[in-house]
Amino acid sequence: MKIIQITDTHLVRPGETIYGLDPAARLRAVVDDILLCHADADLVVVTGDLTDRGEREAFRLFRDEIARLPMPARLLLGNHDDRRAFRDVFIDHPVDPNGFVQSIMDLPEGVGRLVFLDTNEAGWSGGRLCPARLAWLEARLAEAPDAPVTVFMHHPPADLGVTHFEKINLEDPAPLMAILSAHPGGVRMIVVGHVHLPISGTLPGGLPFHAGRGANHHMQFDAAARDCAWKAGGPNYSVMLIDAHRLLVFGVDLIDQPVIAKGAYPPGP
Repeated sequence: MKIIQITDTHLVRPGETIYGLDPAARLRAVVDDILLCHADADLVVVTGDLTDRGEREAFRLFRDEIARLPMPARLLLGNHDDRRAFRDVFIDHPVDPNGFVQSIMDLPEGVGRLVFLDTNEAGWSGGRLCPARLAWLEARLAEAPDAPVTVFMHHPPADLGVTHFEKINLEDPAPLMAILSAHPGGVRMIVVGHVHLPISGTLPGGLPFHAGRGANHHMQFDAAARDCAWKAGGPNYSVMLIDAHRLLVFGVDLIDQPVIAKGAYPPGP
């Protein structure tokens, strides 16, 4: 199965920019490249901060752009998004019984279950999973105790070693990590956004994670800086290949450079 992760698109109202960049144009470039190179993907997951200020006009712009893709999409909320405005625009998107933008997707036998979590907390840059959201997660895991799960969420559930984010990651991640660590089927990966840096590794307890770079603006890596510096870079996304035996993540950076050569490596000795 091929899954595309896009994250932190930060769309604003038509004609506006952020940090001198046009996030709609950058998302358009991402969609164009997916259509060109990965139109066979099974799913697109956008891991939050779809918009920069949560305006309905920005959500509509995002909706119209992402609708060009032929595969289904699951959308997560980040701290820059507004849940009510999102639901007004995406009226058919799955939500849980409490109205949180949470859902699951079952994959073929042996590949497991995808879990999409809503860590949005109005008025705060950090993330939160309230008792209702955690209870929903526990129930979904209990339904399929032997299925390995891959979890998608916006806020990292641990300190990733970057000072700027240490106060605005997921608040009190211990209950979530306890639930995931106790799942008999295991956790294949936790996939997040928020940090605007490509980071992979393991979280406390040994659970693997991947953070996407951010499709619009990128953070200049400085682990000790409290005030981050933003860079333009290029639009980007990730490609995940997942089957019963492995899960691979490839970063795709759209760099405006021509292909300089093509050809297979020569045979080895």
